[in-house]
Amino acid sequence: MHSSRHLLAESAGGVAIADASLPRPWFYPHQFDQFICDVEFGTWEIFIKLLIVLALAALAYVCVSHALFRAILAAAGQQRWSDVLARPSVMWLMMGIVLLVFRTLLWFRYRPFAPMTAQDAPSLTVIIPAYNEGAMVTQSINSVTRADYPRHLLQILVVDDGSSDDTWQHIVQGERRYPNLVTAIRLERNQGKRAALAEGFRRARGTVVVTVDSDSIIENQALLAIVAPFRDRSVGAVAGKVVVYNSRAGLIPKMLRVRFALSFDFLRAVQSTFGTVNCCPGALSAYRTDVVRAVLDSWLNQMFFGASCTIGEDRALTNYILGCGFNCVYQRTAVVRTMVPEQYVKLAKMYLRWDRSYVREECRLLRIVWKRPFRQALIAFIDQLFSNFRYPVAYASLILLVRLSLHDPTTIPRMLVAMGIMSAFYMLYFLRSERSWEFLYGILYSYFYLFTLFWIFPCAVLTVRARGWLTR
Repeated sequence: MHSSRHLLAESAGGVAIADASLPRPWFYPHQFDQFICDVEFGTWEIFIKLLIVLALAALAYVCVSHALFRAILAAAGQQRWSDVLARPSVMWLMMGIVLLVFRTLLWFRYRPFAPMTAQDAPSLTVIIPAYNEGAMVTQSINSVTRADYPRHLLQILVVDDGSSDDTWQHIVQGERRYPNLVTAIRLERNQGKRAALAEGFRRARGTVVVTVDSDSIIENQALLAIVAPFRDRSVGAVAGKVVVYNSRAGLIPKMLRVRFALSFDFLRAVQSTFGTVNCCPGALSAYRTDVVRAVLDSWLNQMFFGASCTIGEDRALTNYILGCGFNCVYQRTAVVRTMVPEQYVKLAKMYLRWDRSYVREECRLLRIVWKRPFRQALIAFIDQLFSNFRYPVAYASLILLVRLSLHDPTTIPRMLVAMGIMSAFYMLYFLRSERSWEFLYGILYSYFYLFTLFWIFPCAVLTVRARGWLTR
């Protein structure tokens, strides 16, 4: 966290100098950070929760009274086909608010597991798969070796998936630097991330295995934190908390920092309360070794509509473990910092890859979820149904917006203002855990997605059988 002393006007010879004669802006963003960080945790928690509850109540009232939709319904009613699109959209939005209220209650209820102590820690194998990662893999290895975990219980396997650059040299250097801790493994040709992970799963000696992406860095307490949920024998997999490592590298990483907090932390915390986290991310996840080995062949040879599956290995493995009857949970205190795209093209490719695996694995989850205990299955099914119904409704609403704007051009600015208000509301969720003025980038992200990334999901649906990694 930046403090106000970093905001001095000039620097000479590395020493900050404050010049009282210089005009000062009326607002320093980092002063906002300092102000809210000075508020006691309990006070801030109560304040944010109260704001969220009041905002939800106001939003529910507006929906029930139809005040938000009256103008849209009236305009749509004048055009037959627009009216057909408008009413389902309004109904879905009202259902979505009910779901949001339910999710919020579960989010308030979520608590991370108490970390494991060094005395109680299980034997652990950490697998780092790497492909053309270069020097970044060294930082990933170093972060694991420096983690607070008993050395005699720790095994680190770094698997080079047939890299064509100097990645193997960096891995070998890591093995030489930590000879009794790191083992370098090389696949002769590039076989894909699943094959690299599978090689690690086969060689793992630990009763728990952790996967860490080669472009990611774990925090010191991450390993003791992520193994803690395995005290419960019903837990088969644990998802770590993924945050952006290069958030200062540009506008896109800044927006993704907020997006990750909402999509990863919020949703996984909610899903964890009923033991059905649907994606334990490759950046940082933990599994019972015997459970992974039981599904290893099925996962490695997975097919979808006649095509072998190469992408979305983390989401697929999570589904296999849920299908075995185990719970998959989230551990907020197990933190990993991962590199994210800094350019639009790379971001679009990442989302396209994610959405293809999302479509495939959501279809599988629809069948798997009924193997869960009834209460958990029902909650997960309703959550899944409402979440996925948003896609057809969202694109139908976009068509409706275009039609209505042709007859009333003020429809577009009204919609953009409403979007900004809704985005600001969601930022309350971000501010509960991340006390930063950068929540403003989350509002900007909603417009960025609308105008530049709206095409990703339809394209993913149409090309769901595609196997390309897109960044390799």
